[in-house]
Amino acid sequence: MRLKRNFSEITPQIKGLTEICRENNYIDNELFKKYDVKRGLRDINGKGVLTGLTDISDIRSYEIVNGESIPIEGQLFYRGINVEEIVAGCVKENRFGFEETTYLLLFGNLPNNQQLQDFNKLLADYRSLPRSFVRDIIMKVPSNDMMNTLARSVLTLYSYDDRPNDISHENVLRQCLQLISTFPLLSVYGYQTFRYYHGGESLIIHSPNPSLSTAENILQLLRPNQSYTELEARVLDLALVLHAEHGGGNNSTFTTHVVTSSGTDTYSAIAAALGSLKGPRHGGANVKVTKMFDDMKSILKDWTDEDEIREYLTSLLDKKGFDKSGLIYGMGHAVYSISDPRAKILKSYVEKLSTEKGLHKEFDLFSCVERLAPEVIAAKRNIYKGVSANVDFYSGFAYSMLCLPSELYTPIFAIARISGWSAHRLEEIMNDGKIIRPAYKSISTERSYTSLENR
Repeated sequence: MRLKRNFSEITPQIKGLTEICRENNYIDNELFKKYDVKRGLRDINGKGVLTGLTDISDIRSYEIVNGESIPIEGQLFYRGINVEEIVAGCVKENRFGFEETTYLLLFGNLPNNQQLQDFNKLLADYRSLPRSFVRDIIMKVPSNDMMNTLARSVLTLYSYDDRPNDISHENVLRQCLQLISTFPLLSVYGYQTFRYYHGGESLIIHSPNPSLSTAENILQLLRPNQSYTELEARVLDLALVLHAEHGGGNNSTFTTHVVTSSGTDTYSAIAAALGSLKGPRHGGANVKVTKMFDDMKSILKDWTDEDEIREYLTSLLDKKGFDKSGLIYGMGHAVYSISDPRAKILKSYVEKLSTEKGLHKEFDLFSCVERLAPEVIAAKRNIYKGVSANVDFYSGFAYSMLCLPSELYTPIFAIARISGWSAHRLEEIMNDGKIIRPAYKSISTERSYTSLENR
C-alpha cells in the first residue's frame, strides 16, 4: 500500500534543485544600469515610469519650479476632487462617505441625493451570496489566510454567474457592483469560519442589514452582539474612503489594468489584484506596524522618554530589533515625501477614537514615533527624498482600537480598494486599449545544444 506523501515537505532533492535554480537566475545589478532598466518601473529618484493614462485619481507629491522637482505636502484627488474635501463634506453633512466615494470613482461625478439613495439601495440589494455559498465554499477547506479565502471565493463566484465571460460594459459594471457589495460578507464570513475551525470559537454568521452603510455592516457582521458606537463606524468608514483608490500605478491596480487588457473575465482580474494586495510589500504593512508597536511597548520602560524611543528605532534600522528587517514600518512611501494626506486625515480621527477608548497614551506614543522616526532614518540612511508617516502607520492602530482581528486588516483594505479596481477595470475596457506587454531585455548568451550523454 502506497503511503500518502507530505507534499508540503521541503526535501533534500528540492533543496538541491533550488540551488541550481538560484545559481542560474542571478542577474548582476550593474546590468540594470548598463541597459537603463528601471527596476520596479521606478527611476533613481523613486518616480514611477509612465505606463498609462487614467482619469480616476491623481497623486501629487511635488511640483516643477524652474525645471526642478520640488517636494510638496502630499495630495490625493479622486476624479479631480481633493479627498480632504470629500471627507470634510461628508463630516459636515453627517453621513457615511464610502458609498458616495465609490459612486464618484465609478461614474466620474458626485451623486445627487436621489442618485446616492438609489445607488445605496442597489448595493444593499446586491449584498447577498448565492444559496449555500457560505456552507459549500467558504466553510469547506477553510484557509488560515483570509486573503486566500477571499480570492478563492471570488474565483468561485464565476461558476455562479450566468454570464461570467461577457465583458460588455453593462455586464462588467454589474459584476463589479456585486463584488463591491459582497466583499464584506466574503471577508467576515471567511474569518468567522477560520475562528471556528482553527480557534475553537463559536461560529456566528449574521446577515447584512440593508439599511446600514458598508462600514456599519462590517462591524455588525463581525461582532457577536452586533453593536458599535457612532465614532467607531465613522472611523472605519473614513479608512475605507482613504483606501478606496490610489492612482493607476500601485501594484494591485496596475495588475488590474494588465490582466484586464488581456480580455479576461472580471473574477479573474479581481482575483489577480487580490493576489497582489496580499503581498506584505503592498497590503500587509499595517499588520507589521501593529506588531512593531506591540514589541516597542513591551520593551520601552517609559513611553514618553524620547531618548529611549530613539534607541529603539535605531535598533530597528540596525536590524537588531523586532523582526530584524531594518525597517521602521509605517514610515515612508514610494510617492509621498513630505506627507501622506491619508495619514494626516486619519490621524485626527484616530486621536478622537483613542480618547473614547481610553488609549491616549498609545496615541501619544504613535505621535512621538511619527516625529522622531524621520530624524533617526535621516541620520542612519542616505535617502533621496523625505520620509513621513504613511496611511498604514495609523490604520493599524485604528483597526486595533476597533477590535478588528489582524487577519482582517488586509481584507478590509480590499473591501475599500475593490472600488478603485472596478473603476480601473471599466476604464481599461471602455478605452479598448492594447494588451499590456512591456519589454524585457534578454542578457542570455547563445549556446549549442548538447546530447544527454555529453552533458
